[in-house]
Amino acid sequence: MEKSRVLVVGGTGYIGRRIVKASLAQGHKTYLLMRPEIGLDIDKLQMLLSFKAQGARLLEASLDDHRGLVAAVKQVDVVVSAMSGVHFRSHNLHLQLKLLEAIKEAGNVKRFLPSEFGMDPARMGHALEPGRITFDEKMEIRRAIEEGNIPHTYISANCFAAYFVPNLCQMRTLLPPKEKVHVYGDGNVKAIFVDEDDIAAYTIKCVDDPLALNKTIYLRPQENILSQNELIAKWEKLSGKVLKKIPIPSDEFLASMKGTDLANQVGIGHYYHIFYEGCLTNFDIRDDGEEEASLLYPEVQYTRMDEYMQCYL
Repeated sequence: MEKSRVLVVGGTGYIGRRIVKASLAQGHKTYLLMRPEIGLDIDKLQMLLSFKAQGARLLEASLDDHRGLVAAVKQVDVVVSAMSGVHFRSHNLHLQLKLLEAIKEAGNVKRFLPSEFGMDPARMGHALEPGRITFDEKMEIRRAIEEGNIPHTYISANCFAAYFVPNLCQMRTLLPPKEKVHVYGDGNVKAIFVDEDDIAAYTIKCVDDPLALNKTIYLRPQENILSQNELIAKWEKLSGKVLKKIPIPSDEFLASMKGTDLANQVGIGHYYHIFYEGCLTNFDIRDDGEEEASLLYPEVQYTRMDEYMQCYL
């Protein structure tokens, strides 16, 4: 079967660039949207040109140019949105809705993957403010997809390893702790950590798979379902250093939200749901409309977290 032509929107972003590489590596004709808004961002432009040199095609169109966007979408079979929503949530929502309008008008797209790649927003209706907007806006995108009868796959990728693993789940740092580590509650709540390149590999595996059509795909590599305590133990074994553990009760952790900036409040809310509630692992994947990626694609040799930590020694 001939592989689909894949358009990546947001192909220079943190996860987008990895999806582009995975698409090329898996033999897809790969296209990137090159927006005129790139302006003087030389790093993004050079990344796009680097992908072009590797065989990707650049399609020039603005998300605010409906006609140009429709023309770009008509050249492909699959659209993957990897636009970052870290700084401007509502802006991301606005742009993805514009992309959906173009997909609807073009009428040829066989699969759309919206920009999700984290917790499953369908299970986060109880999320704390102000971080709840993250999930509410993703659900708004899902409603627009389903109301427009657009074939789709949703990717729930859980915790990006680089943001959670080397720092042993500490906030506001990316580096390993040297002497002490804050432990959320008893530290035994399970979370799921996934190498970002593996997220991209699983994502591209889905695009032509009928088993992933109109479903939510959860990335739950078995050996990467770990508690914070297990993660700390892996680092202590690798580094040969024992860290002082400082437990943080849930009420104390939530109280630390008060008087801080918006980004910190959002982060605390998300961490609370992951490490106190266990929102990534406190449910079973249902037979109807849900699949688990490492079972669907056992050929993906995913990275274990002790391997991931090695380069931080």
